[in-house]
Amino acid sequence: MQIIDAAKVGAVLDYPALVDALRALFREGCTVPLRHHHGVEVPGKAEATLLLMPAWTPGGYIGIKMVTVFPSNGQQGLPAIMGQYLLLSGDTGQVLAMIDGQTLTARRTAAASALAASYLARPDAERLLMVGTGALAPQLIRAHCAVRPSIRDIAIWGRNAAKAEALAERMAAETGLAVTAARDIETAARQADIISCGTLSKQPLVLGAWLKPGAHLDLVGAFTPEMRESDDEAARRARVFVDTREGALKEAGDIVLAVKAGALTSDAIQGDLYDLSRGISKGRESAEEITLFKSVGTALEDLAAAQLAFERAQAI
Repeated sequence: MQIIDAAKVGAVLDYPALVDALRALFREGCTVPLRHHHGVEVPGKAEATLLLMPAWTPGGYIGIKMVTVFPSNGQQGLPAIMGQYLLLSGDTGQVLAMIDGQTLTARRTAAASALAASYLARPDAERLLMVGTGALAPQLIRAHCAVRPSIRDIAIWGRNAAKAEALAERMAAETGLAVTAARDIETAARQADIISCGTLSKQPLVLGAWLKPGAHLDLVGAFTPEMRESDDEAARRARVFVDTREGALKEAGDIVLAVKAGALTSDAIQGDLYDLSRGISKGRESAEEITLFKSVGTALEDLAAAQLAFERAQAI
């Protein structure tokens, strides 16, 4: 059994290859059962959660992501969320690899946004606004730049201006592009061709009125029905796409709350990543239209990333 740690996951999962791997598996499809969600008692502390997310392709690979959420871990200087990915042979059931789950998840999440942008963002997009400064932010920047090499200017906005400045300096040195910290989110959003949001916000950060013709809005961070990064007007103005219809209509606050308010109907969702990858949905249809993509994640993405990481790690 191979142990593929965080450093190796980062080394083998470059974004062009990972986006192609996700595209291929969304096109082919795989078995994705409902995830298992279990409460775990922790004596003297807050209840923990165990999440098991399986997926497989017949005769190919079986994958299981195991995630634990221990809310009291901060008292011991530990992260609240930890995870590992177990990859098995779909032919024999043999355990093939244990893969760092946090790095795998961050990479596949950013790659899913980039896959969507490859269909939905303007091919000549030059200005990217990154909303959020957490661990996912640099991954989203790298992923979007991988599918839209036309990007020349990047702005980063965060509630903590110092973190935005630090991330801007880091990404400027890494990419060689013009990267700055945005002081005013509205001004930056009105100028952006692509806006990518990776926050834990419960209130809209990007308003639909700010989106210029041709803009693409990528919503990643809000992952519960109560969280959102955009307002109802964004859903009204945009052609809306999601990673999976089932997940978005149940878990994505940007979708759930817009539907509840009457700003969007489930039938108005133009397509998901299955539809885009299979050519069922056309994606962007004009240079002027506004597009919106909302993701909540699916075990298919984990499996696509894990099998690519395993096959590439074997070759090293």
